Amino acid sequence: MTQTRHSAAALAGATSGPTIGTLFRDASRRHAANIAIRAGAARTSYADLNARVNQVADFLKGRGLGRGDRVAILSENRSEYLEIILACAKLGLIAACQNWRLLASELTHCISLVQPRILFSSQRYADIAMSLSSDTVERVTFGPAFEDCLDPASTGEPGDEVDPEDGLLILYTSGTTGLPKGALISHRAMIARGLAMMVDWSILPTDGCIAWSPFYHMASADPTLAAITQGGTISIVDGFDADAIVACLQEEACGWLVLMPGMMQRMIEALKASPRPVKRIAGAGCMANLVPPEQIAEVSRLLGSPFLNSFGSTETGAGPASASIFPSGFLPTQFGKHQSSLCQIRLVDENDMEVATGEIGEMCVRSPMLFSGYWSAPTVTEHEFRGGWFHTGDDFRRNHDGSLDYIDRRKYLIKSGGENIYPAEIELILKASNRVEEVAVVRQPDAVWGEIPVAFIVRRDPALSEDDVMALLDGRLARYKRPKRIIFISSEELVRNTTGKIQRNLLEDRLHEVEA
Repeated sequence: MTQTRHSAAALAGATSGPTIGTLFRDASRRHAANIAIRAGAARTSYADLNARVNQVADFLKGRGLGRGDRVAILSENRSEYLEIILACAKLGLIAACQNWRLLASELTHCISLVQPRILFSSQRYADIAMSLSSDTVERVTFGPAFEDCLDPASTGEPGDEVDPEDGLLILYTSGTTGLPKGALISHRAMIARGLAMMVDWSILPTDGCIAWSPFYHMASADPTLAAITQGGTISIVDGFDADAIVACLQEEACGWLVLMPGMMQRMIEALKASPRPVKRIAGAGCMANLVPPEQIAEVSRLLGSPFLNSFGSTETGAGPASASIFPSGFLPTQFGKHQSSLCQIRLVDENDMEVATGEIGEMCVRSPMLFSGYWSAPTVTEHEFRGGWFHTGDDFRRNHDGSLDYIDRRKYLIKSGGENIYPAEIELILKASNRVEEVAVVRQPDAVWGEIPVAFIVRRDPALSEDDVMALLDGRLARYKRPKRIIFISSEELVRNTTGKIQRNLLEDRLHEVEA
């Protein structure tokens, strides 16, 4: 398959110019002695990192990989991961970042979708990588095997031609059909995302990034690539470790400190336990609607930084509505969003006609930050970009002061601890059982994770228990996607609208009644 392109490219208006590869190369020349990566006790300078990246690029070229080919990565955050992404950037290859939290069956789909030429994995996931790949996919494990590949490789610049519209990353996003979709993100989009974060959040070129969120997530990929092309230090942390993150903050200035629901209280406790002050933080946080206001006020006060009341996605980056900032220590009572820089926004009705101020409509976006489309899914891509605007599937209301109130997800999903969970994925598995008549999964607010999935089930088999339901999901659904509550109801209690769709909002109201 050739690289997916779309009218989003035309909206950007760029046909030539800088890429992530050339920006990193130039940053390495300007900041050769600066620390590019901190990983545990290891420190890597920009000069040394650039040499390693060039060796990876030379190895990949030697294997016959060329512009547009895919390189899959299945690994926790580590320096080799970033080396491969940057090598892909220099060659015009596309790094397909695999979500190691998925089941083997889901990963098999993700690998099959992009058909990579090579699959890199860490030793932690080497066995899974071995089981996923076919005979046509070369496999390389980080450690001695990876180093043996690089030993004979050249440290010279590859010098390949890469266009800003070439794909750089494929990040996977859950689909309403239950199968992940691959969002193709270009060099143009990634550069624009970095610029918008600098403008809206006052991030300086010298600010670094703490990459604790997985590199397969835009919350880590976007700020990391923005910082590494400007000379900032990337502090790599293997997952959420509050003490390790605080230690990094005490050593290096940080641009966007990603904090997800479920992590706030641990960060607060780690900050209180640490006697040393943290360095500059341009902004911390996530979508504030999902976090208790008291935690927003306390964590931002302890960090001495603003809290970012953001709204974005894998497809859009930190934008389109992330310019709202709460001052340090502020206790919010409203969560109106502000339109991001480099973005145009329309709110439209079911007929894609723009709604009036004060009315609810689906948010549609034009921006150079937009992704280029879903990999190998042209029909879906054309539909989502209809009319020359990307349709986010999220409902908002524009107020008279220009702020944007988030209403609901038109494409109903559950955001739990920063991960997207689509009810359809859970429902399809449960509906396949002859013991289940009907099922509807809804979201429930949660003080720790922001939201959790709850399943309402109409039993065909009266003996079906909660344990039986969970057993139906064993081995078929990642643990973080599993419903945290099971509620058995009658078919009559599944209220539907005139088109036959279950009214999930009424089931959400039912949750409050159950709790009472």
